[in-house]
Amino acid sequence: MIETGEILQTMRMIQEENFDIRTITLGINLLDCSDPDPKKCATRVYDKICRVAKDLVHTGQEIETELGIPIVNKRISVTPVSMIAQGDPRPIARALDKAASEVGVNFLGGYSALMHKGATAADERLLASIPEVLSETSLLCSSVNVASTRAGINMNAVREMGTIIKKTAELTSDSDGLGCAKLVVFANAVEDNPFMAGAFCGTGEPECAINVGVSGPGVVKVALESVKNEPFDVVAETIKRTAFKITRVGQLVAKEASRRLNIPFGIVDLSLAPTPARGDSVAHILTEMGLEYAGAPGTTAALALLNDAVKKGGIMASNHVGGLSGAFIPVSEDIGMIEAVSAGALSLEKLEAMTCVCSVGLDMIAIPGGTSAETISGIIADEAAIGMINNKTTAVRVIPAVGKKAGDTVEFGGLLGHAPVIQVNEFGNEAFIARGGRIPAPLHSMRN
Repeated sequence: MIETGEILQTMRMIQEENFDIRTITLGINLLDCSDPDPKKCATRVYDKICRVAKDLVHTGQEIETELGIPIVNKRISVTPVSMIAQGDPRPIARALDKAASEVGVNFLGGYSALMHKGATAADERLLASIPEVLSETSLLCSSVNVASTRAGINMNAVREMGTIIKKTAELTSDSDGLGCAKLVVFANAVEDNPFMAGAFCGTGEPECAINVGVSGPGVVKVALESVKNEPFDVVAETIKRTAFKITRVGQLVAKEASRRLNIPFGIVDLSLAPTPARGDSVAHILTEMGLEYAGAPGTTAALALLNDAVKKGGIMASNHVGGLSGAFIPVSEDIGMIEAVSAGALSLEKLEAMTCVCSVGLDMIAIPGGTSAETISGIIADEAAIGMINNKTTAVRVIPAVGKKAGDTVEFGGLLGHAPVIQVNEFGNEAFIARGGRIPAPLHSMRN
């Protein structure tokens, strides 16, 4: 039961502190759509999505109106396409994009492959198609898992992804490489992530599930304004209590959507996901703790505290917390991060250090268009190593800005925002990336 006090607090969070439900994501299992004929498979995929998700957007809008809680996105995640594509995956990609448009969702994720230990023929066909597919579709998102704590790092896949990201940027250069904003490379990808571009419906998921992603960096920042100069114990407790309130609202929306759609409730992902709007920034939470900019000495410690407190508060508010759940640091989507990069306070290397303690990884970072495929692969390998060793999800979503150099700006619009192009280390690594093979799993992966 949600009490009157909680309702009043929620109203204030919505009206004054930019609180919202960032997404209701419907996970759909497509394993039963597989067919040797790509066109038949595509037809089955389109028909199933349109049947299962026909009421998703309308239901989300109804809940938003009745509860007065903003629900920014309605999305779909599906089984990784490489698992159902027995031939050319491109007809399936077009069917997915068409179905997403038909049911009215913002994005559809799952044009994906899981290659942390090796690649099937279907995985390789999907990878080869990614640049073309992302340049020709509007709503489809793609992800590739190249590493896990249990399997190690597939350096062949890492090498391929550097080339694929470069080619995707070139094919979408007229939109500042927007195709790369819909492509993410993971280590330890999770099966119930509701956030794009990395959402897919894992093989351990049910036939369908409702997963909800909450947000609220502004709520946390406002809460911390009331404890200025207090010890970090007080800061952590304040964040924890605030995360509890945010997650309670997320569970309410998730259960209501589940009931109305007659689809099982999956998880609440309690990640603090920023937007480019002022007052909705994770970086400004860090500056509220006493840093001049995100990136100043102490930033990694502040982010570690934030991420841990968010998890502790959220886990007490719902029986089913999942997804990524923590704090996101996407540069182009966070006005505080944009300001920090522009001021010279935040470098790619510092962002990499921050990913050791946050929810995901190097996210929505514009890099010079002349950056080599091998350099991009090296960035992916470094980030995958952090995930593998620390038994956490990490990811890379970088956008090579064709024709632009460090200090220039790229503009994506909407929630994807804009970003200054960040400097990249230009020393060579070609011989390292050319080795291929697998980096073995760490000793502590042997837990049985």
